[in-house]
Amino acid sequence: MLNLKKSQKSLSEFEKTALVHIDSVYNVALRMTKNKNDAEDLVQETFLKAFRFFNKFQAGTNCKAWLLKVLTNLFNNKYRQRTKEPQQISYEEIAEDYLYSRLLKEGLEQIENPEEKLFAHILEDDVKKVMDSLPEEFRVVVILSFMEGFSYKEMAEILDTNIGTVKSRLHRGRALLQKALYEYAKKRGFVKE
Repeated sequence: MLNLKKSQKSLSEFEKTALVHIDSVYNVALRMTKNKNDAEDLVQETFLKAFRFFNKFQAGTNCKAWLLKVLTNLFNNKYRQRTKEPQQISYEEIAEDYLYSRLLKEGLEQIENPEEKLFAHILEDDVKKVMDSLPEEFRVVVILSFMEGFSYKEMAEILDTNIGTVKSRLHRGRALLQKALYEYAKKRGFVKE
């Protein structure tokens, strides 16, 4: 009887603490896997593992970050094995200020916020498609930063890496995202060549 009460208490605490983050965890999983079914499976595995090890979660800490760490570890261990070789990118090709230099070239420097004008035309789904095209190591950091609002320290803990690596990946991810968004906007006729 005592074990049943303890189990019910754990379930209740888990529901209050962890299950409230299911939408965020699903959104990150979907961005990672790029597939609805895989994302749902990954979320289910994440919450099963999180419940199983909920006694290791420190009350008062960031549960969402803890769940995303579980998600990331599962993704790295299971789903990443499906790809044989990661996407290769030449970092020399990524100009730090690619978007800004292109906007200046297009004569948009007089506008107070040219990026806002450009990106106001691009739909959310289109931005998601562009984000999905980023290599995984950058896409995950961009998602955790832009969409989930985690700090460098939190992202480093989630990804089990150091802060310098997170900063570097985020910097390169931003540059790749800028370039991809500009090319996308150019293709769609939002920016003239």
